[in-house]
Amino acid sequence: MANPARDALHFPSHHAQQIDPYIPTLPATPTPTTKPHVTLTFATSLDSQLSLAPGIQTALSGPESKAMTHYLRSKHDAILIGVGTAVADNPSLNCRIEGVGGYGGEGLEGQPRPVVIDPKGRWTFSADSKVLKLAAEGKGRAPWVVAGLGRVDEERRGMLESLRGKVLEFDSSGSSISWSEILNRLVNDGVKSVMIEGGGGVINELLAPENVGLVDSVILTIAPVWLGKGGVQVCPDARVEDGQRLAVSRLKDVKWVPLGDDVVLCGHPRLA
Repeated sequence: MANPARDALHFPSHHAQQIDPYIPTLPATPTPTTKPHVTLTFATSLDSQLSLAPGIQTALSGPESKAMTHYLRSKHDAILIGVGTAVADNPSLNCRIEGVGGYGGEGLEGQPRPVVIDPKGRWTFSADSKVLKLAAEGKGRAPWVVAGLGRVDEERRGMLESLRGKVLEFDSSGSSISWSEILNRLVNDGVKSVMIEGGGGVINELLAPENVGLVDSVILTIAPVWLGKGGVQVCPDARVEDGQRLAVSRLKDVKWVPLGDDVVLCGHPRLA
């Protein structure tokens, strides 16, 4: 029989200690809250690109920062992406750090809940989708799909529910659902921390002036490569107050952590 931990990743403790101040910790006395702890994390090129072009999966992280990503997943209740990433990448959305459930651990301990933002029901997942296959194999959790009312058909809804996933429906007549609404629903459903990984639309929306206050931590991997014009860029909408253009936000409590050829930037976003 194959070793279930064979594909597990290791993230050294001396690196973890540098990242830990920026990820959620369990409070001694839980307090009511309207949103989970939000960690925004992604990998970018030197020219602030997430990929070579829309819809093209582009590997940026080296092995050390990839292991960090899985370590971060193990420390959050949920991992969230937008529908564009789900369609383009067919992602696994699980955690492969050694010791979590399915990779040397018991049950599903340490496995985050995948959450896919899909207001229009565009994600035509099936039993062959990676995230559902891993859930069926006990190496991850089935996703929750955030969608408008009636946007997910009964067949796909049943597929999710058979693996203990579900659809989180919102009464939205537009093409989007407010981030405050989404985060409030997640915390009411028991999600105390969420790691948001992308894609470009999601990242730029959360860094926009009206939403950046919802983000508690940013953990950004910078890869030593230029992708060139035409890619998916991290560039939130401008902030304008009293007719004057201002910086959207800046990071405080900054730490730079070298990981292999990459550099990881950690900080807490604040209005500039």
